[in-house]
Amino acid sequence: MSSMIAGATGAGLPAGFGQQEATTRPEFYLWRQYTLRNGTAPRRLAEYFENAAIPALNRLGHSPIGVFTVFAGVPGPGVFVLTPLATLESLATLEARLEKDEQYVKSAAAYADVTAADPAYIRIESSLLSAFPRFPRVVVPAATAAKGPRLFELRTYESPSEKTHLMKVKMFSEMGEIEIFKRVGLTPVFFSRTLVGPRMPSLTYLLVYENLAARERNWTAFSSDAEWKKVSSTPGFSDAEIVSNITSIYLRPAAYSQI
Repeated sequence: MSSMIAGATGAGLPAGFGQQEATTRPEFYLWRQYTLRNGTAPRRLAEYFENAAIPALNRLGHSPIGVFTVFAGVPGPGVFVLTPLATLESLATLEARLEKDEQYVKSAAAYADVTAADPAYIRIESSLLSAFPRFPRVVVPAATAAKGPRLFELRTYESPSEKTHLMKVKMFSEMGEIEIFKRVGLTPVFFSRTLVGPRMPSLTYLLVYENLAARERNWTAFSSDAEWKKVSSTPGFSDAEIVSNITSIYLRPAAYSQI
């Protein structure tokens, strides 16, 4: 059976976050996109995650699970699921561990026993990501606990070569771009490099806002920030030199999402 897991810590940016970054082993992420048909598929998939997958994965010690529906950026209906993994081995053994959970197998039957005439989804596309060492864990938005309004933006930066890709990673991790994000109100959930997936070499990160107005306000503050202007004008590090494409997908959390 195909499933997702996620393991992360805390709500908001915890005290001593810089020290945590320096000593915590970076996670891996399994990021999956489920392409659906209209009709019964969205409801069936939602029931699977809410009633079977998330409880089982929590029992295995993996939490929180991030499940998101498409708001804008790709054709819908679609569901995205984020799975932080402590090790690559935990990914390799995921299905076997779930299959040993009798409660999961029973609860997932309606999802697992579909036919070609009435599938739960059309296809799944997966990427394996590696967290930045300077941002090694998913950070759960403060609004999640109260189920407050959350709009997520998944941004992917493609680069023309492996070398320029690593230079863009360096801008975030070593040249202060992540810190500028936080200061101007761009709230990150995770930062990662793509290890396996489409459109490589690339990096992917997820931001969260209260709404689109907040998104526009914070990006305007970022683009006019003096420190960002200094970083982005560093010789050899301009987007024109090291970034070949930027794409954004806007997502809403499912009602049962833990992120």
